[in-house]
Amino acid sequence: MLDIRDLRKAGEEIAAALAKRGYTLDMAHFDALDAERKDADMRSQALQADRKRAAKEVGSLIQSGMNVDDAKAKVADALKAIDAELDSEVGRAQRIGEQLRDWLMTIPNVPHADVPPGKDEADNVEVRRWGTPREFDFAPQDHVDVTEKLSRGRLDFERAAKLSGARFAVMTGSLARLHRALIDFMLDTHTREHGYTEAYVPYLVGPEALRGTGQLPKFEEDLFRIAGERTLYLIPTAEVPVTNLFADEILEADMVPQQLVCHTPCFRSEAGSHGRDTRGMIRQHQFEKVELVQLVRPEESDATLEALTGHAEAILQALGLPYRVVTLCGGDLGFSASKTYDIEVWLPSQDTYREISSCSNFRDFQARRMQARWRNPETGKPELLHTLNGSGLAVGRTLVAILENYQNADGSVTVPEALRPYMGGAETL
Repeated sequence: MLDIRDLRKAGEEIAAALAKRGYTLDMAHFDALDAERKDADMRSQALQADRKRAAKEVGSLIQSGMNVDDAKAKVADALKAIDAELDSEVGRAQRIGEQLRDWLMTIPNVPHADVPPGKDEADNVEVRRWGTPREFDFAPQDHVDVTEKLSRGRLDFERAAKLSGARFAVMTGSLARLHRALIDFMLDTHTREHGYTEAYVPYLVGPEALRGTGQLPKFEEDLFRIAGERTLYLIPTAEVPVTNLFADEILEADMVPQQLVCHTPCFRSEAGSHGRDTRGMIRQHQFEKVELVQLVRPEESDATLEALTGHAEAILQALGLPYRVVTLCGGDLGFSASKTYDIEVWLPSQDTYREISSCSNFRDFQARRMQARWRNPETGKPELLHTLNGSGLAVGRTLVAILENYQNADGSVTVPEALRPYMGGAETL
């Protein structure tokens, strides 16, 4: 959420920055609401002053010799009128304040100065590439066809559909083991080599957590809501519960930065994506991710984004999977993000790079919603933290990339060396 004080001071500059992402900020609407709230606040203060004067008048009348009951009766009507108007103005100020907050919750984050202009993913800017796509001496197949040839591993969409409908998958045998091996490998790498602390969190959260990280109110249609006595949602990403661990808290300086890694299933209804990536595991309603989350001091967030992106890249490098990194343009930037790097892995069957991780700096946008703060030792005062996250990595898409990049002409799949210790030493599927 944007800082209302910034809008008052530099509304036109913020509007110009938001235009980079194709968003039109209605400053006239803001100015009108803000002026009305200020008027209600000023009127309330004036009425409170009137009430104090009326109360003092009672004392003055008593001092002049009037008895208490007569003195109170003399100003009773005036006090009653003041109280009624005061209640009305306080209520007006509260209603306008809620309208302002609701409006602010719909405004996306201001893009970082480094974010390139552009309308959509076609305007994203490539930063770097790693690895060289393999040259096959046979026609490479997609991951669905690859798994159909495996003798001891199966990817089953028909049985999944029997259980849950479209866009779910069942994995058995060596394929399920490879999926689990990826999770363990990612968690071990991030905790042992990158300094993250592993976390385990609930998979169901309340609406306040989703508001904190920016999924609500704008993206409710993309969420799975659970029927019951409480309003709960299945998490779309571990970002939501992990970042919200520090909501409404003030961390002491020695507790910052926070670096957490968390494996969870993720649940997304994927509204609006029908007709795209309906084959296979690229776009599922339920999938697994290993998520990296950091909360840092504001001056450290730009450097932290570079480091966090490198942590995600390290997984692909260890697995020998070619990839590229792109900076998202303004028009492709996520709602809460100030700057995002997408990491895209090479998929031979599609002859292109596909997203496998998004690493984002949200600056103080989420922290303001959550009131996640730290105490600056130089001032002794609480200040908003900066939050960042990124997939390290999306497990299903990493599995897809391995199946396609490591497929062999005889129908087998070579297991990347980094995963063999997690696969009982197996060299192939």
